[in-house]
Amino acid sequence: MKRNKLLVITASLIFAVFFGFWIVLGAKGWRGESDQAELFSALYGLMALFGGVAGLFISKKWGGHKSYIGRAVLLVSLGLLAQEFGQITYSAYTYLFHQEIPYPSLGDLGYFGSVIFYIFAVINIIKATSLKISLGSLKKKTVVVLIPLALLAGSYFMFLRGYEFDFSQPLTVFLDLGYPLGQAFYIALAILAFLLSRKYLGGLMRPVILFLLFALVWQYAADFTFLYQVSRETWETGGSNELIYLIAYFVMTLALVRFNVVISKLSGKKDDIDELEATKSQKQPLQEAV
Repeated sequence: MKRNKLLVITASLIFAVFFGFWIVLGAKGWRGESDQAELFSALYGLMALFGGVAGLFISKKWGGHKSYIGRAVLLVSLGLLAQEFGQITYSAYTYLFHQEIPYPSLGDLGYFGSVIFYIFAVINIIKATSLKISLGSLKKKTVVVLIPLALLAGSYFMFLRGYEFDFSQPLTVFLDLGYPLGQAFYIALAILAFLLSRKYLGGLMRPVILFLLFALVWQYAADFTFLYQVSRETWETGGSNELIYLIAYFVMTLALVRFNVVISKLSGKKDDIDELEATKSQKQPLQEAV
């Protein structure tokens, strides 16, 4: 438990430093085209880097790639690291190449990669929770359908209404459609995972998955705000959108720590650990699940 507290304290300090930096940017009128704002933009991704690295170690406690939960934690961690890769790449265009960031660019490999990582992370959680639980009632299925439809409708009216498909630039079209669709998809999957987690490990995982859902919603809000501000040409370096990203990385880091808390509670409890078995086959050895 001391290690978990240390992780939370360290994450909170990193967040506090960059939040304070962001406040100073506003107070001094440095947001936008300034060296200070560019420095903030280049460095606040350290929050994602810390969370991603911490998550890699937490994943090992769940069995790493050998278990569904271990893979889920691993993929969320890789999603954070992919976000940091995207930010480093964007900063390189500014600091090293002294040019406007192209779209698409190498940075999109990280940003869109994180969407893929989050989708497969939640799929692994669903596989774990559904080993002993059916997909549930029509009510649950309806919720899972309506939420992404609402998100997709909002994205369409905000970004895609009147969109002209230019198939001479297929990668651009793919990303334009893939970002809002992919983000809505991982939110929908996270809702399903939460609905299925009521009895998993005696309900111990339910608040953890709820917190992960909350973190994914923050990530969705950050990406949505970025797309909205860019489309309206109101995005600025060190502005409100980058604060939302900072908060999203912080909340995602705390979500990963909660997975560490659960595995710490389960240590030495064989009856609970048995439920961590992460394969469809009941014949596989327990060591592959934890």
